[in-house]
Amino acid sequence: MKCCGHHFQLPAFLTRRQWLRSVVGTPACLALASSVPLILLRAARAAEAVRHDGDNVLVVLQLSGGNDGLNTVVPYADDNYGRRRSTLRLAERELHKIDAALGFHQEFAAVSKLYQEGCVSIVQGVGYPHASRDHDTALRNWHTARPGETGCQTGWVGRAIDLAAQSPEPAVPGMFVGSIPMPFALQAEQQVVAAIRALDAGQTAGLGRLRRQAQRWRELMPSAAGAGTTPETDNNPLLGFAERSLRAAYLGGERLEAVLRQTGGVDDYPSVPLAGNLAAVSQLIRAQLGIRIFFVELGGGGIGGFDNHANQRDNHAALLRQMSQSIAAFVSDLRRAGALGRVVLMTFSEFGRTLVENGRRGTDHGDAAPVFLFGGRLRGGLVGSHPRLDALVGDAPESHTDFRRVYATVLDRWLGLDSGAVLGGRYEPLDLFA
Repeated sequence: MKCCGHHFQLPAFLTRRQWLRSVVGTPACLALASSVPLILLRAARAAEAVRHDGDNVLVVLQLSGGNDGLNTVVPYADDNYGRRRSTLRLAERELHKIDAALGFHQEFAAVSKLYQEGCVSIVQGVGYPHASRDHDTALRNWHTARPGETGCQTGWVGRAIDLAAQSPEPAVPGMFVGSIPMPFALQAEQQVVAAIRALDAGQTAGLGRLRRQAQRWRELMPSAAGAGTTPETDNNPLLGFAERSLRAAYLGGERLEAVLRQTGGVDDYPSVPLAGNLAAVSQLIRAQLGIRIFFVELGGGGIGGFDNHANQRDNHAALLRQMSQSIAAFVSDLRRAGALGRVVLMTFSEFGRTLVENGRRGTDHGDAAPVFLFGGRLRGGLVGSHPRLDALVGDAPESHTDFRRVYATVLDRWLGLDSGAVLGGRYEPLDLFA
């Protein structure tokens, strides 16, 4: 295992004092892929605590690079679209129609089916006033939800995780699943935010070893085997906390091992990284470890694969195919497990693209873009009007819906968290949930 850049091994047998020190003294930089089983057991400690704000789960999907919303939700009936995109325009016959004016990209067939089933809401024209078109600045604005505040040291998801973890019970309410560096959005002030690269049946052996170690610890602490207390723990709240942590981790490890042994549905995911990440998220949701917020990514981080300044058509199509098929498999998996009703997946990208092509069969950085939400309890359909194509700002459609309204909606009305405390202000929620 690895923590804070140092490798260590758990000893075969620990004294009570050593074990207490290991539990209470765990540093906040535990979130490393090389210690996946230990991270997941730590997350499992939250499983016994029933939180007052329910067990709804939010999955945030970052589309790195600036997704071209105009070729994702295509305004095929708008003459401005056809005239300004000589090589990138998509013809009506190529699309999956939404209505008489809009259609999905041809690679969004699976999303189109989910849309028809009422499992997709599309918030149109999302952005923020005076939006930056610089990758780093724009992404930081979306990550912090504090545009222009360059000194902000926490992300909006991290602040939500801090708020969700205000409980006397140990918890890991948020997690990043992916291979890029931890996104700034998850930067928290108080909580450990775990990051894992993969979750598959190969983790079962590691979990088994740790659970056997936990059994030895339980033998040192007889009260940890049950829900009762002892005079010693009554007089020592710290010891009681440690024993509750041990019991929850032991039971949570059993649940997680059982989920990892299940293979049904795993083969239904396409063989692309996003699908693997979402499959891991589904397994963790079904294990009921108390994780409320997950963060995943498509595009490879950094400038990102959605930054298509040249030869956009094929590159963009490939990314949308991955996105569509991966999300459809995730939704199907959750539906089979009876968990779709408590999960919402929300996408975002740092900005949209210009309407006008740039001469290299690509587009440049823009402003307005659609935000997609997927889930079993959404109203479904289009939210807000499509951005106007006859009143451009810097060759790009202008946004009309502040992205913090979307954040406020999922915080207040889905996760049951105070959006004002997270966002630093009140934003009018959208009518997204049935």
